[in-house]
Amino acid sequence: MLELTRRMTPERTCFSRIAGAYMDAEGYEDGTFNIHFLKLSGSDKKKNLELAKSIPFSKTNEELKEYVFPEGAARKSGMWSLLMAMRERELKDDGLLNMFYELMGEAYVSEVDYAIYVFFGSYDVPVKGKDKEWLEGSEEVYQFLVCAVSPLAGEYEPGKPEFGFLFPAFSNRCTDTERIHIFHADSAFEQTEVMRRILGQ
Repeated sequence: MLELTRRMTPERTCFSRIAGAYMDAEGYEDGTFNIHFLKLSGSDKKKNLELAKSIPFSKTNEELKEYVFPEGAARKSGMWSLLMAMRERELKDDGLLNMFYELMGEAYVSEVDYAIYVFFGSYDVPVKGKDKEWLEGSEEVYQFLVCAVSPLAGEYEPGKPEFGFLFPAFSNRCTDTERIHIFHADSAFEQTEVMRRILGQ
């Protein structure tokens, strides 16, 4: 995860797009946006990078845990298929995003208004030699989504994320579409219904 977050800086950001929705406490959409990440102002880039980075940079196996998608029809017709399509289209399909926001709004439990931010990133995974030295070239391009769900701290201003995920999982420095990393700021208050929707249970 540290390898990923090092590419989440204003100087060498791995993100090319950011999209999001503002939701009321009942889960109804109250405005959306979708923009190329590099078109943001310098201050907005920095603010949003901190938001995105907080998901993979959280405590592994405590706040951030890895889950396996079940096999079968439920996976192909559920959230897994939607996330794969969002990733494939690099967040440029508002129809897919609106479907995602609607599904999240139906399942996410919140007593206050909140924001759902989604980032699309690409990372050329460098080759590491047997001596653990970096070599020229890359092993693969890891294309991924980061989602951060945060209570609103002000008008259209998300606070610290309470829930989120990294998809596909970044396992052994490789893309793993069979798994997802899910974040809860407080493991005692997990979003169980959202978890069921994501994992197709």
